[in-house]
Amino acid sequence: MNFLGEVTVAPITSTIRNIPSEVSLTKTDGISKDCAVNLDHIQTVSKGKIGPLITHLKTEKMSELHSALLFALGFDE
Repeated sequence: MNFLGEVTVAPITSTIRNIPSEVSLTKTDGISKDCAVNLDHIQTVSKGKIGPLITHLKTEKMSELHSALLFALGFDE
């Protein structure tokens, strides 16, 4: 449960660089076009700036995000 009015987010971009700190998403992930989650640019924003939910990711994709975040933060697994 989040008690604060802020949330940490990672931007999604159509620029896919295929680097360890990003995770590609496709239509099979519930996204309308191919894109990438960029874990190099995570930031904390007000919940009021967040739009509607885009998709729910499967456990395997969340595991990829976990690894990419660790890489971006300098904690290689």
